[in-house]
Amino acid sequence: MPPRAETLATLRASGRRVTVQRQTVLDVVEGSARHLDAEAIYQLARARDHGISLATVYRTLAVLKNMGLVEQSYLARDHAREHYEPVGSPEHYHFTCLGCHKVIEFKSARVKQMTAELNREIGVQVLHVCACLEGYCQVCAAKRKAGKE
Repeated sequence: MPPRAETLATLRASGRRVTVQRQTVLDVVEGSARHLDAEAIYQLARARDHGISLATVYRTLAVLKNMGLVEQSYLARDHAREHYEPVGSPEHYHFTCLGCHKVIEFKSARVKQMTAELNREIGVQVLHVCACLEGYCQVCAAKRKAGKE
């Protein structure tokens, strides 16, 4: 079953209604390669359904998050904006450049090593890791080093 069909089946099985608005929000989240906050999801959903409201987008995201169907993450330490991605996306982390604000996705075997080490040392079972790294990308770091910024 495709991811969207699985998500809709999970919603139905939980007794929740599968409304046009919920389907639209799901389509936007699952169909985007970008990091979308609720406002961006709303703008893209509104282009498809002019009757959808920002409140509906927030309520739908809350339902999907609580059901474990979307993941909420932050791209910066101030947690000013949540970003949403479909569950099941390959595990990855985010680096945000403080200069140009570019977000770079990366994978790291060291995170798995760290969680295994935590399990061995203190007996915890890590289910989810949310890591946001900040600094300067290669271009911005070079500019700073050259004294241009």
